[in-house]
Amino acid sequence: MATSATETPDTPPPPPPSGGVTSAGRASISARHLRTDRWWLQPAATFTGLFLFVVYSTWRAFADTDYYAAPYVSPFYSPCLAENCRDMRSGPNFDLLGSWWGLSPALLILIFPLGFRLTCYYYRKAYYRAFWASPPACAVSEPHQKYSGETRFPLILQNMHRYFFYAALPVAGILTYDTVLAFRDENYAWGHMGLGTLVFLVNIALIWAYTLSCHSCRHLIGGRLRHFSKHPVRYRMWVWVGKLNERHMFLAWASLISVAFADFYVYLLATGAFDDPSLF
Repeated sequence: MATSATETPDTPPPPPPSGGVTSAGRASISARHLRTDRWWLQPAATFTGLFLFVVYSTWRAFADTDYYAAPYVSPFYSPCLAENCRDMRSGPNFDLLGSWWGLSPALLILIFPLGFRLTCYYYRKAYYRAFWASPPACAVSEPHQKYSGETRFPLILQNMHRYFFYAALPVAGILTYDTVLAFRDENYAWGHMGLGTLVFLVNIALIWAYTLSCHSCRHLIGGRLRHFSKHPVRYRMWVWVGKLNERHMFLAWASLISVAFADFYVYLLATGAFDDPSLF
């Protein structure tokens, strides 16, 4: 049947823009999301928490002062690998690089624990969503037209996570040594316990719990085993680490807060804001 002059044939709808969540094979939904809850609260809180830590740790790392108040040393500055460190009696003064390093000694050591955290599976999820909106939340479309995963520079460097895990282990060991030294008083006499000692004990417990709950640690202990029955010790360790791994997100945040608080506590003591309360 012929159409009249006043009628127009049906025209197909324009094709959706290509790329991203609107590419071929994806559901044809024009809305960015269909969620009715406050989905933006979690990425906003994550962004705020990580941003505050980055600002604080950057300030303290470049400050190069107020990081030692006998017997406590800031975890940001331990171990010291340069000559320009405060002399910490029996402390982690290794002086491996000599006198040529003129910047803050914290910059030499923080790359290892920070690299471990930046490449951590949980932190990757956290800052991908909070900073890059990739995606900002579950069931919320991301604004990026293309996504190639972690196959190109710089994200391909995330594959170094297992190596940062190996580097984080000796750092945690040295921080454990610092915690043992915290059982001295300001005159280096043993048998003392102050509020700072408790701060350091909580901090090192959380650091070890976070480090051992890492996915790389779990794979190192139980990976590539075909028969757990033939390796009962590794199996028990794998189960234990697996239980820690279930709380990896909580341990990531708790240890991040504790290490910043331990540094801030030493800063307050070093600046004379107050004296360390003695418990015995």
